[in-house]
Amino acid sequence: MANWKGVSKFSTETDRGAGKVSRFGVLVNRRDALRTAGVTLAALAGVPSFVCPGASLFRLPANPLGQNIGPANALLDPPFLFPKPRELKIGENDFTVDDQTAILLPADASASDVHLSRCLSNELSDWHDLQLRVQRVDRPPQSGRLIMMGSINNPLIREHCARLQVAVSAKSPGPEGYLLHVDERSILIAGSDERGAFYGLQSLRQLIKKAGQKIQVRSLQVRDWPDKTFRGVKLYLPSRVNIPFFKRFIQDFMALYKFNTLMMEMNACMRLDRHPELNSGWVEFARDTNFSRRNYPPGVPHEMEVNSSHQDTADGGFLEKDEVAGLVKWTEQNHIQVVPEVPSLTHSFYLLSRHRELSQVPGVKWPDTYCACNPKSYELLFDVMDEYIEVMKPKMVHAGHDEWFAPFGVGPCCKDRDPGEVYGEDLRKVHDYLSKKNIRMAIWGDYLLERVRGKGLQRRKAPDGWAYQSPGAMTPQQVKASVPKDILIFNWFWSEEEGGESTEAQVEEMGFHQVYGNMTPFVQNYRERSKRSTIIGGAPSSWAATTEFNMCKDLLRDVLGCSSLLWSQQPLEPKDLSGITQALIPGLRLRLSGQRPPSETGDPVTPIDISSRFNMPLRESTLGVDLGGLREGKVTAGSKVFELAGLVGEKGVVMVGTEGQNPNPLPREVAGIKIGMDVTSLVFLHACAKPATNKEAYRLIWDFEDSADLLGWYEVIYEDGLPEVIPVRYGINILEWNWGMAQPAGAYCYGADAVACGQEDQKSITFFATEWTNPRLGKVIKEVRLKGSTRFRGAVAGFENSFGEIIPNNAIILKAISCTKTRG
Repeated sequence: MANWKGVSKFSTETDRGAGKVSRFGVLVNRRDALRTAGVTLAALAGVPSFVCPGASLFRLPANPLGQNIGPANALLDPPFLFPKPRELKIGENDFTVDDQTAILLPADASASDVHLSRCLSNELSDWHDLQLRVQRVDRPPQSGRLIMMGSINNPLIREHCARLQVAVSAKSPGPEGYLLHVDERSILIAGSDERGAFYGLQSLRQLIKKAGQKIQVRSLQVRDWPDKTFRGVKLYLPSRVNIPFFKRFIQDFMALYKFNTLMMEMNACMRLDRHPELNSGWVEFARDTNFSRRNYPPGVPHEMEVNSSHQDTADGGFLEKDEVAGLVKWTEQNHIQVVPEVPSLTHSFYLLSRHRELSQVPGVKWPDTYCACNPKSYELLFDVMDEYIEVMKPKMVHAGHDEWFAPFGVGPCCKDRDPGEVYGEDLRKVHDYLSKKNIRMAIWGDYLLERVRGKGLQRRKAPDGWAYQSPGAMTPQQVKASVPKDILIFNWFWSEEEGGESTEAQVEEMGFHQVYGNMTPFVQNYRERSKRSTIIGGAPSSWAATTEFNMCKDLLRDVLGCSSLLWSQQPLEPKDLSGITQALIPGLRLRLSGQRPPSETGDPVTPIDISSRFNMPLRESTLGVDLGGLREGKVTAGSKVFELAGLVGEKGVVMVGTEGQNPNPLPREVAGIKIGMDVTSLVFLHACAKPATNKEAYRLIWDFEDSADLLGWYEVIYEDGLPEVIPVRYGINILEWNWGMAQPAGAYCYGADAVACGQEDQKSITFFATEWTNPRLGKVIKEVRLKGSTRFRGAVAGFENSFGEIIPNNAIILKAISCTKTRG
């Protein structure tokens, strides 16, 4: 699937990528299609003043466990449960989890029951340093605090349901549904099936909170079930170094928010014993593309349009078979089905890297489309598919088949053939091969629809003037006659511009089931459209390497919003979804990074007085900064504590300018911010003067980090003179000071916690707390210097092989620094 990739939108730009015009006769790709869909509407939507956006959305009244204590301290409270449960009743007396609590299993516990107990035990041990007893019993005891989890087939679950007079069966709540009951004495999770019990556990994980010195779960009863059966996420196979993050993303994000399908693009990224030449060819291809500083591969004749190459799958490398098998096992243990995507026909760079003789277009350095008229193409493809099938044992394989942009009829095989017939024959060959193995086939569905790809051959012209033709869609008659109707269609053309409602109706009329591919939370008129029985779900997509940086900066908001649609059919307004995402960030960052920062380890956080280096007043008219409503005194964000110093003369903040397209009157550097001690971490409380840009990572594949605007950096200077540089990037660890009351160009900020710093009777002023852990423990830090960037150029708005224009002017505003000190 083309690097239309990416579904998160941080910029307010609406220009489209170069060379992408409209529908008929144009190379519409999924990347630019989504830019014009609901994602753009969301980014442009005005967000009025708010402290807790979406506060009415399934949050408990009166903040019962006291985790966040309002606008004087933290900006946002996280939602009570996400996605919103179908039925929720609040009880009175909370359940306390301590070393006297027991997890009960029946004497003949199933493997699923044991797995649930281990998951909960690990959760409590990892995050709360609490190790619970697991007891096997014939029936629940009459005393003690108890936790029981399992499907309705578990005899302890059936007995406790009867005792509580609650009804759970295979039909009610139904497949993947569960009941979660919490009172002072017991926690019960009763699933209609094993998956339902697992999802009940995910809700329990979200409810476990620390209240003072106690670990508690709110007294309640939840009855919940999903709206859609297919709740997926598409991403690339990770590289070896990113396997730990991949596992955390599966367990602590996808499972936690109740997704059940992972579509994972494979290419030649697993060791292929039958065709080892593809592994070496893949590595060379990725290096050639990235080292040429390109999003598309070099050496394409005439610089004509090509499919996106996805060279960052597995970071341009490959895994061993046992590593891939381990990832599949881990994913399936979290009740997530793995659907390998093995691109066929198009996006076949990986397949042709050492078999250029099979290219549809002769003479291409890195071909992307195999010749569908050559039997040897299928010998190679099916050899590769077989190795993936043997290792991954999938029930479904996604076979690509999108964005057929290559010149057609220039080779000897297909010269006089109808492209629709060629496409249909190719589909049947792949479908029938998989069907014989009892594996269902899925494809991207754009070439089944003339309204998306046009009729017949499409006239094209390369930048150098060379004229050629590329295929349009199959005719309706060809689709009816030759395309097997059990193929699952990934519909990425659901936007209003592509006639979304009528195209999905046409897909249904053709006899197919479909899912929203490249899904975002902003499918227009979703509730009505989703009633169509042939729409079985959806899957947002990641179109960049599976890394914490890429996934967490670009994808979290949209995946959360899709979870809300697919599980509870709950559309969220952009302002609410942005607020919910930012509220969840502190907890998500702990889980997804796999690291607990020093401020979260129980050590006190101590403010450092930096007021002597204040160099600017609270109002700066050049960039529209008005901090006149800034509070003074103590503010907190979770365990992070800051002291907001008052004015020193007329100066109230440290501010440095980012020089961009025009000169910036602000100073470029402030040095001498004294630290003078050995610290475990520094926590910076800062904001920028105005919105900047954080484009999707896939727009700059050879340099992911610079897809987010570099506004400046901190230099931490040790007493021996060695500097440590901390980049300040928009949407990574900083957003604008009025994010909470203006239009947030940055939907959320993964690397920092939002902190409300405005006076209670003033409009919200938001700063962002980002923590840096000292890599040189024992070395005294002399000072910190804050510097602004000069003429930074980041990612383009489109998908060209270049950097963008110089960014506009901006400024970094530093209000406070705190630290965690040496233990003593």
